[in-house]
Amino acid sequence: MKNPKAQKLIDKIQHDLMRNGLIINTLVEDLKQLRPFAIEEEDPLLAKVIRLTYEHVKATNSFEIPIPEDEPLDENENEITAIESTPQESLDYLLSLMHDTSIKNNVIDLREYSNALTAYADEN
Repeated sequence: MKNPKAQKLIDKIQHDLMRNGLIINTLVEDLKQLRPFAIEEEDPLLAKVIRLTYEHVKATNSFEIPIPEDEPLDENENEITAIESTPQESLDYLLSLMHDTSIKNNVIDLREYSNALTAYADEN
């Protein structure tokens, strides 16, 4: 996100998350305040991920989506390395992706989160 107020809000959410853990009501409200910045910047993927995230957190009282898996770096490797993480770590990583959506890998991971959040909602 380019807007300095949006950057500050992301930093605040991350700080609160690391200091206090998942405080559901505060987290949902902060994410709802963040979404208009994504809409203003005409970033539909980011706006969708933010909405899906606060809907997921509100519905589950947690963040049940793991950090997206890394693709193998070597073409000869067939395994994809899964990143084990807590809900708090995964949400913190998702928030860090939101800082700069001009980075290709951030967009790829945001799409992975979007797909995972949609799949989770469809299953439950």
